[in-house]
Order: sequence, then structure tokens, then C-alpha cells
Amino acid sequence: MAKIDIYTKAWCPYCVRAKGLLKRKQQSFSEIDIGSKTEKRAEMIARSGGASTVPQIFIDGKHVGGCDDLVALDRAGKLDALLGA
Repeated sequence: MAKIDIYTKAWCPYCVRAKGLLKRKQQSFSEIDIGSKTEKRAEMIARSGGASTVPQIFIDGKHVGGCDDLVALDRAGKLDALLGA
């Protein structure tokens, strides 16, 4: 199973959608709430190469992008390979 990190904020509908997709794929993930852990925001921006919106998703250390990117990977049939499914 892949190691997934997802940077989120509690009120973010895109974060909810991305987490829902990962849950439907029966994937566990580490959620880092940058709303309550503001020091993690700088970490997210550094890891993502400058992206400052949430969610930011990493699969096995590789930056996937945000919710739209995750959904696009799934629709293209490429997400399962990244997840090791």
C-alpha cells in the first residue's frame, strides 16, 4: 500500500472530495491540517514546489497535486498504479 500524505483545511470541499476518493479506493492516508498546524503550511509549500492551495497530495513522496489532479489521474486509469492497487 502506498504512503499518502494530504495537506488539508477543515472547511475545504476539495479536501473532502480528495479524501473521499482515497477512502473509496480503500487507501489510508496521513492528513496534515494546515488550518490547525500553521507551521505545516510552509512545509507543504516547500514540498509541493510552491503550491499554496489545499489539498496538496503526495503518494510515496511524489507530489501529485490537488484534488483535480487526483481525480484526473483516476479518470485516466493511472491512480491505481500509483496506489499499488
